[in-house]
Amino acid sequence: MTNPALDTPTDLPNNKVASVADGLNAALADCFTLYLKTKNFHWHVSGPHFRDYHLMLDDQASQILAVTDVIAERVRKTGNTTLRSIGDISRRTAIKDNDKDFVKPDDMLAELRDDNLKLVERLREAREAAEDAGDTATSSLADDWIDEAEERAWFLFEAARKG
Repeated sequence: MTNPALDTPTDLPNNKVASVADGLNAALADCFTLYLKTKNFHWHVSGPHFRDYHLMLDDQASQILAVTDVIAERVRKTGNTTLRSIGDISRRTAIKDNDKDFVKPDDMLAELRDDNLKLVERLREAREAAEDAGDTATSSLADDWIDEAEERAWFLFEAARKG
């Protein structure tokens, strides 16, 4: 139930746009989790490719963080509410934490690649809900977010290739 003080006018059907908001909030939770995991690996990467991986992961983390505000504001523009806490993020995310003391660089890249592909799945689900609701703005934005996550997965895959 939303608070009337937070109601935002929209011409989109409430019941359909609520499923869009649910999908966007799930993707947003994944973005925050993926951002922190990417920064963790950025801070703790080591080895002969340190500089390249360190810089790539920092760039990717910045790109992920940049999209969070856009996603959250899209949820609000459709008359819904968005994430409110770390607990809310942890309940909604599909991306698992990695609290290990040491992770090999190749394992970092593979894990982040798979996590970006999970994010792609969540974004596609949100885009499908948006299309069903006639929410072309969300659908169009999701295309860009999907492309960015696919590019991150591609870079991580290529960086981890041997020979």
